[in-house]
Amino acid sequence: MSEQIERVKCLIIGSGPAGYTAAIYAARADMKPLLYTGMEPGGQLTTTTEVDNFPGYPEGIDGPAMMVDLQKQAERFGTEVRIGMVTEVNFASEKGGIHTAIVDGKTKIEAHTVIISTGATAKYLGLPSEQRLRGGGVSACAVCDGFFYRGQDVAIVGAGDTAAEEATYLANICSKVTMLVRKGEMRASKAMQHRVAQTENIEVLFNSEVDKVLGDQVVEGLRIVNNQTKEKHEIAITGLFIAIGHKPNTDIFKGQLDMDDAGYLITKAGSTYTNMPGVFASGDVQDKIYRQAITAAGTGCMAALDAERYLAEVGIVEEVIGGSY
Repeated sequence: MSEQIERVKCLIIGSGPAGYTAAIYAARADMKPLLYTGMEPGGQLTTTTEVDNFPGYPEGIDGPAMMVDLQKQAERFGTEVRIGMVTEVNFASEKGGIHTAIVDGKTKIEAHTVIISTGATAKYLGLPSEQRLRGGGVSACAVCDGFFYRGQDVAIVGAGDTAAEEATYLANICSKVTMLVRKGEMRASKAMQHRVAQTENIEVLFNSEVDKVLGDQVVEGLRIVNNQTKEKHEIAITGLFIAIGHKPNTDIFKGQLDMDDAGYLITKAGSTYTNMPGVFASGDVQDKIYRQAITAAGTGCMAALDAERYLAEVGIVEEVIGGSY
């Protein structure tokens, strides 16, 4: 481990819309934030080819380019952005205590406040053909990318409420939605199953799995296998949506921060406060419902404001009042 120990007012862990928005607000409040990007700088949006639903980009924008813009804006106000992975944390339980983080197993950072924006990772099937076509028709977010397939035939993999909800969403804009359910029944609630069954352009294939995603540069079809009969057949589609869940990136916080059964961080209602004083959570790491770039950015703003007020309470900085943002 490095002998040098740095102390900062605000440490931000994660670099998606939540992390960079938190950095913009924290930097403008003179908190001099230090942000570590993690292993996937820019977060999930770096795997999205086109972002059309984030305010301020009337012509849409490439996901990675948008993250570069957010980083530049954060750096413009004084955020220090570093490539690195926080591998260990030790949060102080007393108000005003100093939190510590180890980066890449060697560098120690001490912080008065910590904003966690580590996000969540979408679960994929793991097929080579699926991974090759991510961004070329394979997506883990129907709400984000469904618009690009208006009037086309698509497929969705999943059996829970999220899959059912996204299937009905896609059915409103696509010609046909083929829903692949691995077992003989859906896990979704009865209400959601009924909604799927009542939607004429959704076809549900039970005991069915993706054998291969077809296409060279973009998705052109699927080879589907019935896991009971082992029979295979192909369908023509242009978009494949994976809705089998997300895994929040919270492993290093286990045992210190309160989480739900799925591993999402629990924050106090109407705030980004965790159960540890001076530690805040924003973005998909604490949001399993909306999971949008704009909602992540909103909670990033909230986390920076909460951190600033916390620092004022413990006497580290003066609170910024009014229209200074």
